[in-house]
Amino acid sequence: MKAKVKFSHVFPFCFVMVLALSKKAQAQENEDFPPPETPPTVQATKAEGKITVDGRLDEADWDRAEITSDFFRQEPRQGGDIRYETQVRILYDDKFLYVGAFCKDSVGLKGVRVQDLRRDFSWGENDIFGVAFDPQNLKQYAQAFQTTPYGNQRDLQNFNGNSFDNGWNTLWKVRTKRTEEGYYAEFAIPFKTLRYDKPKEDEPMEWGMTMVRYARRDIEVSTFPAIPQAFTPYRMTYAAKLKGVEVPPPSANVRIEPYTLYQYDNIKDGDMNSSKENFKLGGDVKWAINPQSVLDLTFNTDFAQADVDRAVNNLERFNIFFPEQRQFFLENSGIWAGANNRSIVPFFSRRIGLQGSFNAEPAPIDVGTRFTQRTEKQAIAGLYVRQRETDNSQAANFGVARYLRNYGRENNVGVMVTHRLDEASAELGLEANNNTTVTIDGRIRPTSQVDIQYMLTTSIDERTGETGYAGRMFAGNQSNKVYFGWLTEFIDADYDPAMGFVRQKNLINHNPGGYYIWRPKKFDWIRRWDPGVFANFNHDATNPSNFQQASIYIFPVYTWFKDNSFLEVSFTPTWQNINFDFAPLGLQIEEDNYYYTRFLIRYYTDRSKKWSLSGSYDFGDFYNGTRNTVNLSGRLAPIPHIALTVDYEHNDLNGVGIENRNLNTDLITIGSRFALNPRLQLSAFYQYNSFDGQGRWNVRASWEYQPLSFVYVVFNDSRIQDEFEPFQEQQFISKITLVKQL
Repeated sequence: MKAKVKFSHVFPFCFVMVLALSKKAQAQENEDFPPPETPPTVQATKAEGKITVDGRLDEADWDRAEITSDFFRQEPRQGGDIRYETQVRILYDDKFLYVGAFCKDSVGLKGVRVQDLRRDFSWGENDIFGVAFDPQNLKQYAQAFQTTPYGNQRDLQNFNGNSFDNGWNTLWKVRTKRTEEGYYAEFAIPFKTLRYDKPKEDEPMEWGMTMVRYARRDIEVSTFPAIPQAFTPYRMTYAAKLKGVEVPPPSANVRIEPYTLYQYDNIKDGDMNSSKENFKLGGDVKWAINPQSVLDLTFNTDFAQADVDRAVNNLERFNIFFPEQRQFFLENSGIWAGANNRSIVPFFSRRIGLQGSFNAEPAPIDVGTRFTQRTEKQAIAGLYVRQRETDNSQAANFGVARYLRNYGRENNVGVMVTHRLDEASAELGLEANNNTTVTIDGRIRPTSQVDIQYMLTTSIDERTGETGYAGRMFAGNQSNKVYFGWLTEFIDADYDPAMGFVRQKNLINHNPGGYYIWRPKKFDWIRRWDPGVFANFNHDATNPSNFQQASIYIFPVYTWFKDNSFLEVSFTPTWQNINFDFAPLGLQIEEDNYYYTRFLIRYYTDRSKKWSLSGSYDFGDFYNGTRNTVNLSGRLAPIPHIALTVDYEHNDLNGVGIENRNLNTDLITIGSRFALNPRLQLSAFYQYNSFDGQGRWNVRASWEYQPLSFVYVVFNDSRIQDEFEPFQEQQFISKITLVKQL
């Protein structure tokens, strides 16, 4: 239905909702608690004999070690008795820090919930035990190590308690043993992995440390020490102190990772057929210069083992953000300004290694280097990568420099500069070009619950001669009972970060809203109910009176049940001003004002069970027509060694656009993962999109024959079934990597 947009429909409603939630938050603040003035302690014991990491904890030294078991329940209700007791012991010798945990479970083997055996598993689907360390007592940084009852490894870096670097992989070992009383986990973490300051004479060593247990069957999350329910287990301002460890002096710490690769490509384009073979040598070097400083080098870089992006049918007016998948760029990515944003990203590493736009063909990387340094007061980082010239793109040089200053308890302010130099190319007839961005950003936490973030960035492009600006401001409050916040983003028409990403140019976006968190005690079959509302209001940056789009996302039913199944019922009134050439999936929309309401019903079952189902039905008007979207997913994991998935999306559009066209699209993805153990796995997926007739296969086998050393075999097949010009591209890759710690 077409209608004139009235801004007054949007803001008063949002303001009243945010104000109401704010008052509710003030009434509930007493349920949160500040960090203790005197942190609890965990005592480590020196091992007198050899520790064999086998998950059994049967050496005599484990019997001598002090037990920590006073865990605090975060979920499903904060505080109270813990159903799943956890006992943890800490040992050490000259090379390793050992963590031994016994995770009790009254039903033993029958209670284990593990979905598959992949590394860097997701939080939420599995039973988990983990530890996090702050060896430099920065209180804003943590190195976390986690495992499941089957010995999967997950390692990550965390910044400020809620910013994650899941791409961080380091050398450590874990083995587990499952019994009828629960499961054991035994960690061996080299001291070279834990970057700590040199101990001062006559001063005992103390590190920040937290521990977490997730008993998935009853959604029980317990931590040591006590951390409020509103925060993650990595909020190191609440950390305990690990004492008693006699650490070796920091020493030379160099890790080399050479690789060799064979690649075969075959392309069939109509009647043309071409193939090529390629043999590559390259590798990475990581040098921990000191506990604060790390230098990474990469030569002739290859990303054959990186996950492949899945196809998406975009029906919105904004660019789609595809996250980085490549290991070199994932590590320490949280240090860059805008790293956790998806609208304004001054440095977006996916712009490196591509021939042109975001989803173009890859371009070879000759060399790259990255430097990071973290201390209690500051962080410094720099990156340089050189990309080789190809038949379709110039050679390019990418540089980033970052400085971050910490102050107060959890506050920081930083500056970042990016520079991209595209070299002149006589063969391509292209001149050189320089593009630079300068960004100032920061975070302020006046209390543990309140979070304020800001960023202002400018770009300068030599080719266009334009200088552009963008920025964002966020203020939010997160407590055990309520969340509310306000986000405003600004991107002018000339902001052009050649190393970055923006959702849309010439845009000002306001996004206020919040939700109430209700954990009903009388209805124990409901674990959590979060009703709330968020508004989105967009208008031009160059002409603020020119409205673009507004919507109010209202979700009265947003509920997790006792088994963590989930139900959402929501509706979204939407106002659109189409004043530009807009044709989603080829449906040309007439330039005009539109008003319509979309409805959503979404449900999924307990995803930790051997089988799970999920589905959603998104329906209602869509511009001048209608749109019904169905999403269905299924997962079967009879044992953790086998996991099968199916995902299906169907779009049914009727009477849309100038020609009142009808369009049906189907996007189906079938995936599988087979694992002999966490170190030997085979995964595959097939995806078909009826919109463009493209089908894709990706098959990948991996064997971790020693810690972080892999053998990969990868097969890719992409084809478009066109009657006149069929296209097929096949690729076979074999790759061997070796990690050696010096």
